[in-house]
Amino acid sequence: MKKITEILREYVFGLSIIIMICGSFLLIMGVLWYWFRDALENASMQSIYDLGEWNAYLLVAGLIIFGIGLYYLYSFIINRKFVLEEIQTKKRSEFLKKHKELKGIVKHLPSKYKKMVKDKEKELKIK
Repeated sequence: MKKITEILREYVFGLSIIIMICGSFLLIMGVLWYWFRDALENASMQSIYDLGEWNAYLLVAGLIIFGIGLYYLYSFIINRKFVLEEIQTKKRSEFLKKHKELKGIVKHLPSKYKKMVKDKEKELKIK
């Protein structure tokens, strides 16, 4: 059975987007409560109005959850970009310069990137 971290690592892109959507939903609920409270009383968004002062917690939780999702999405995209750029190289010496850093980054990416690095190592006859 796979560890939960391995499963989450395979779907980090989609999960970070889902986390950001959940965070933005909570954030919007809190913002609507604080800035448009009078409009909510008469509108069809009665559930937000019924939560009352709990919307303050939703606002803070939404900010935190959205920030976490944004961080994971940003780190995934930056690491992915780095790996794809380093795999493009045709020179063995350039690949060896970044090999240790590349191995460290690939540990936090889905398994297809590990396979890409291994294939490049075979191509350049490294280790």
